[in-house]
Amino acid sequence: MNRRDFLSASAVAGLAPFGGISAAAARQDERQYFEIRRYQAIPGPKQRAMGGFLGEVAIPAMNRAGVGPVGAFTVTYGENRPTIILLLVHPTLESVVTLRERLMADSEYRQAGAEVLDAPLGDPAFVRVESSLLRAFADMPRLEAPATAAERSPRIFELRRYESHNDAAALRKIEMFNERGGEIKIFRRTGLTPVFFGETVIGPRMPNLTYMLTFPDMAARDAAWSTFQNDPEWRRLSGDSYFADTVSNITDEILRPTQYSQI
Repeated sequence: MNRRDFLSASAVAGLAPFGGISAAAARQDERQYFEIRRYQAIPGPKQRAMGGFLGEVAIPAMNRAGVGPVGAFTVTYGENRPTIILLLVHPTLESVVTLRERLMADSEYRQAGAEVLDAPLGDPAFVRVESSLLRAFADMPRLEAPATAAERSPRIFELRRYESHNDAAALRKIEMFNERGGEIKIFRRTGLTPVFFGETVIGPRMPNLTYMLTFPDMAARDAAWSTFQNDPEWRRLSGDSYFADTVSNITDEILRPTQYSQI
């Protein structure tokens, strides 16, 4: 065992007696991390320039940094302000916390994106960016990009956030989707095609979970939700008292992918 491995093992062992992480929990697993970024754009030429920067400069640089695929969306139904939403897929937490530094060390990114990256105080490229960090569910550990993304076929996305009134309720709702409840399997069977499910680690309106679905169009979306709501297995699951009162508020947005979206 080398010195680094010894120190890591010692740290885990030292935490265990005090209710800290176990050795099993400390091991990396296959679950990805999803970062949802909301860029509040400035309408008009600035918004178009921001889209060009994201599509031609930022997303390729993120891919070079090992982040991807990257989804890019505009809001059709939901937030009523000019917004560009990015969905970043990270393999590890380290990828999340070091991305900015790695991008700024990328000379191609710095040079090609100078108009946005070096915008002066009096003439910003966008208003602000807000970000949330999610960890993928155990029963869907990786993002599943629809085949229509590679084909550039028409598609829409539904982004839903389920808020809970406390952590215990939030964890039960996650169980409902995972193996104990099996709601993800019901989704798939009834035509609600998932892109990801994630527990929010950092972000607003916590505790909550967020997931994304994809459909060819709104008619397909409405038909799938109707099938799901009338499914006998779903009706049985929704009547299970263990999962009662786990959601206190739902936020729902319909998104359209931009031309440069990789999802």
